[in-house]
Amino acid sequence: MKHLIFLILLILPLSLKAAIDTYEFKDEATRERFNKLTFELRCPKCQNQNLQDSNSPIATDLRNEIYKMLQAGSDDAEIVDFMVARYGDFVLYRPPVNQMTYLLWYGPAGLVVIGVVVVVVISRKKKKINVQGEDLDTHLSDEESQRLKNILKGEDEK
Repeated sequence: MKHLIFLILLILPLSLKAAIDTYEFKDEATRERFNKLTFELRCPKCQNQNLQDSNSPIATDLRNEIYKMLQAGSDDAEIVDFMVARYGDFVLYRPPVNQMTYLLWYGPAGLVVIGVVVVVVISRKKKKINVQGEDLDTHLSDEESQRLKNILKGEDEK
């Protein structure tokens, strides 16, 4: 019985192997272009994987489409334009700067600026108000100042 379980566990990984795409290219430059394009274009289904690394069916279809377009003599710009026309700027890891992507490009810098402003405002407010009450005496009358000192010492009379 133990031998049967061991044999099953040994054979099981063989049934899970993924299919590997094989493409024949006319020269090494075309192969490099294919690898570059599939590395730079994002899989529409996987969202954070490029076409080269994704195993989804749509990534396989897009790799086949890129291969066909390369064999037909299309240049890289035509292939990228085709993919963008079909799937939008989402398929690009580096989308162009335009009205639709301003927030994507400049949003993080805007958040950093807002964070710095908030920190500066809070630190300036903290400088004005000294926790120990020493700076508060300038804004209070003598009677209020004495009462505040008594409260801080724990000797409030009222």
